[in-house]
Amino acid sequence: MGAAGFWDDAERAASVSAEHARASRRLQGFTSLRSDVDDLDGLAEMASEDASLQGEVDEQIALVEQRLGELEEQRLFSGPYDSGDALVTVNAGAGGTDAQDWAEMVLRMLMRWAERRNFKVELLEVGEGEEAGIKSATFRASGENAYGLFGAERGVHRLVRLSPFDSAHRRQTSFAGVEVAPVVKDTGEVEINDDDLQVDTYRASGAGGQHVNKTDSAVRITHRPSGIVVQCQNERSQSSNRATAMAMLTAKLLERKERERQEEIAREKGEAQDVNFGSQIRSYVLHPYTMVKDHRTGEEMGDVQRVLDGDLDGFVRAYLLTTASGGGAPTAAPSGN
Repeated sequence: MGAAGFWDDAERAASVSAEHARASRRLQGFTSLRSDVDDLDGLAEMASEDASLQGEVDEQIALVEQRLGELEEQRLFSGPYDSGDALVTVNAGAGGTDAQDWAEMVLRMLMRWAERRNFKVELLEVGEGEEAGIKSATFRASGENAYGLFGAERGVHRLVRLSPFDSAHRRQTSFAGVEVAPVVKDTGEVEINDDDLQVDTYRASGAGGQHVNKTDSAVRITHRPSGIVVQCQNERSQSSNRATAMAMLTAKLLERKERERQEEIAREKGEAQDVNFGSQIRSYVLHPYTMVKDHRTGEEMGDVQRVLDGDLDGFVRAYLLTTASGGGAPTAAPSGN
């Protein structure tokens, strides 16, 4: 950064500066933790002579273990886009109105989790359900390792409960798919031909609309070769919504390209591939008992409401540790309803 001419290339300089800031934060965290661990030796020795200090020792050990876990988590992000922002899309799956209500619950859960981790959350588009819930929604989570973390939530989420939309109050199983794509600047890795795009405009409505039923500011873009559809309605102008939608399309095409690359590597290694994209990664059971279970890691939690309120750290960390040790691979989410 101190080299002559470094700041001549503003874009590269900004990227290097951001990487320097991330590395500095990690180094500071490690140095501080090592110092506190060294202090524990002296505190433990004092506690061996004065039992009243044992409570303080236990408290300090718990804090050190928590911070060590956070540093250990940092080690798990090695992908080319893991450190960047994430584009998260939730789609209602099988289950009718119950599924659309469940999709909205999943959206709320993921956005709350992002906020708990101090990410900036921006809701880009919402497709409202006919009676309740949502058909689909997309938000951007901005913060360190957002894409690496949200990759653990990619896949199908299954809910079992007594349906609030069934007059007989019968048990219903619903599904919601979560897609996650990296947010990157134009790297030249993905080429988009304008002739392959179908661009539609419509009037913004729902949570994302800034001036409902006044102008056709919302934009929907269909990429014909891949079938990927993106839309944005949270900006005031059509041009801004189109730019955001194009960035979303680039991110999703890049994610698909990366997934295909990983699948090709796995095939070369002779590893089995899960081609059943409809299989759930996690189940949330509200009846006849309460339990959230991640089928990839076996991680469980009995307090379902706590999970739905955004407490996902345990599930995510277990998944990241499993994949880091070669115990599994991400499961793809369905691209539609």
